[in-house]
Amino acid sequence: MERRTKTAALGAALLLGAGAPGSAGAAGPAAGEPRAAAEATAPKEPAAKEAAALTGTAGLYRPGHDISFTSDAHLAEKDRMDPAAATGTFRLRHVFPDGSSGWARARVDCLITGGKVAVVTGVVEKSDRWPRGRRVGITVHDTGRHDRLGYSWATQDPRQGDVPLCTSSAPFEKVDGLTGDFRVVPWQPVHR
Repeated sequence: MERRTKTAALGAALLLGAGAPGSAGAAGPAAGEPRAAAEATAPKEPAAKEAAALTGTAGLYRPGHDISFTSDAHLAEKDRMDPAAATGTFRLRHVFPDGSSGWARARVDCLITGGKVAVVTGVVEKSDRWPRGRRVGITVHDTGRHDRLGYSWATQDPRQGDVPLCTSSAPFEKVDGLTGDFRVVPWQPVHR
C-alpha cells in the first residue's frame, strides 16, 4: 500500500508540473496579487545570449509552512560588466502554519552569479506584508532538484535599511525537490 501511495503522489506531482511549463503548484499567485502581475513574473526561458541569469520556481522545505520563490532575473550580454544593469523580477509567497499569509514582488536591480550560485537583489514593488521600496536579496545554490536558498531578511535588522546591491545571506534553506527547480547561468567577467 505504501508503494501505491508514493506512486500516486509522484504521478500527481508530475501532472501538476506538466500543467504549465516552468511552473509549480506552490508558486501560483498569492491571494490579492493581480493575475496579470503574477503572470508577468513567471519565469521565462533565458535569452540565447546572456551574461548571467537566475530563473525558476521552487518551494522551501519547512514543515507547516507553504513558501515559494520565483525568479526571472537576467543580465544581458551587452551589460556583462555591470551586474546592476540586470532586469527582471522575483517574487515570494509564504503561508504560515496559522493560515495567515504574505506575498511580495521585487524588481531586480542587481544579479551576480558564480558557478552554480546566484545572488539577486530587488526593490519591493508590491506586497501585502513586506515594506514597499526596500531592497531585499535572495541567494540560490543550484544543485539540481535539491537546491538551497537564502534571503537577506533572515539576518538583516529592519532598522538598518536596504541591503547593498547584490547582497543576501548564505543559502541555508532546503528547496523541496518535488516543487520546482532553479537554474543559474554562470557569469564570466571580462578581465582586461
